[in-house]
Amino acid sequence: MKTVVLKTSFLYTALLFIVGCGITNSQQVEGGDWETMFNGEDLKGWTTKIHHYEVGDNYGDTFRAEDGMVKVRYDQYEGEFNERFSHLYYDKPFSDFHLTMQYRFVGELYQGAPEYTLKNSGIMFHSQDPKTMLKEQDWPISVEMQFLAGIEEGKERPTGNMCSPGTDVVYEGKIDPRHCINSSSDTYFGDQWVTAELIVYHDSLVKHIINGKTVLEYTKPQIGGEVANGYDPKIKQDGKPLKEGLIALQSEGQPIDFRDIKIRNLKGCTDPKAKNYKEYYIVSDAKSCSYN
Repeated sequence: MKTVVLKTSFLYTALLFIVGCGITNSQQVEGGDWETMFNGEDLKGWTTKIHHYEVGDNYGDTFRAEDGMVKVRYDQYEGEFNERFSHLYYDKPFSDFHLTMQYRFVGELYQGAPEYTLKNSGIMFHSQDPKTMLKEQDWPISVEMQFLAGIEEGKERPTGNMCSPGTDVVYEGKIDPRHCINSSSDTYFGDQWVTAELIVYHDSLVKHIINGKTVLEYTKPQIGGEVANGYDPKIKQDGKPLKEGLIALQSEGQPIDFRDIKIRNLKGCTDPKAKNYKEYYIVSDAKSCSYN
């Protein structure tokens, strides 16, 4: 692994300043050098892991590529839901990145799915590789940007929240004991498309953005906490900083669509004299610089 040349304390202070000044924000989505994660035609480059099934078994065609979207559906399921929580993992790991996508909730909750999963989904990041998950592990050790939609008129239900299966984060200066931390977002009803963005600087700063508005910030994601079950004990090293990992789309009983899934790496050569310099690189990786 290439060495990141900024010390953590200095980097954290610098990142707060940079993000606060809006240098890395939702307005840059139209710029270049974005990697399209979903090709719009098939799930090449993605791997499925469903609770109770082996890695790669996309039971019931849970995740499918249709109409230029990744769709989560349950029309081929049989019997009760039986906690068949599922995740679709992009095969390439990231540490410092800006992710953007759109999602919308559709259809009805599958029979027997937990009530809390109604109009509930999300994306996992800094996740363990599904190849390290046991067949009966329910949730990956990861951090989640949770997506919710409104259920009752007049009752707030924010989206872009943080949930922490097998992990902890520092919020407002201390490790927060809650499994989920609500964002300050508006409540979105029905099947409208919502734009979600995630800015992550390895194990320093995480920023959630909904429809162009920053709704949650926290720091120092690390292994810890509870909720995840059935994992290999060697994987859950409590207190270990989460500096990188995989990104996954979630399925937990509610049909949902994802589209326009793009990511931009934020770590690279920050020397303007190098030929591979990019002005949007925030985290310096001096060894990656090329001058010839």
